[in-house]
Amino acid sequence: MATKILYQGHGSLRLTAADGRVIYIDPYAGKGYDKPADIILITHQHDDHTQVGLISQKPGCRIISNSEALMGGKHNLFNITDITIEAVEAGNKNHDPKECVGYIVTVDGIKIYFAGDTSKTKSMESFAAKKIDYAFFPTDGYYNMDMDEAAECAKLIGARFNIPIHMKPGELFDAQRAQTFKAPNRLIVPAGEEITLTAVK
Repeated sequence: MATKILYQGHGSLRLTAADGRVIYIDPYAGKGYDKPADIILITHQHDDHTQVGLISQKPGCRIISNSEALMGGKHNLFNITDITIEAVEAGNKNHDPKECVGYIVTVDGIKIYFAGDTSKTKSMESFAAKKIDYAFFPTDGYYNMDMDEAAECAKLIGARFNIPIHMKPGELFDAQRAQTFKAPNRLIVPAGEEITLTAVK
């Protein structure tokens, strides 16, 4: 079985590992909540990122919220049976860095950066060394950074693929805006589309 990500729309994603385990990130928008969750990740407590009630949970489902991710005043690391989840800095004028995180998830040898709601952060300068495969950036330019700043972040981080999400308040996806994302190695994934992830051979 392949490793896959379904972009549900807005800032919501579903990651399915090769062994069938399911991780939801910021549940809120779109469809595709039919698979019971093994792990649920919440980047911050705004209503459009926290709709855990949409998801049925497997016994022992692990929910990691920003509170747990920032427990002890630091960005924490979680290891859940060969899946590594690293909380990283996120924030801007609309999102307090003390209450918001992004996540770098490593599964099946693939490293995925879910930025959460953020603008450019100081810690992004260190991300190139992490050799990220797929990076998902908010790009609305209203609550978060705009397309140009997100493209700057993408250049800084140097992921193999850079994907714009969270594009327009109240919309799952905006195809016209997506085309203005001028990041290197851009990958546009419409809401409702599932992609197969690949590792570097």
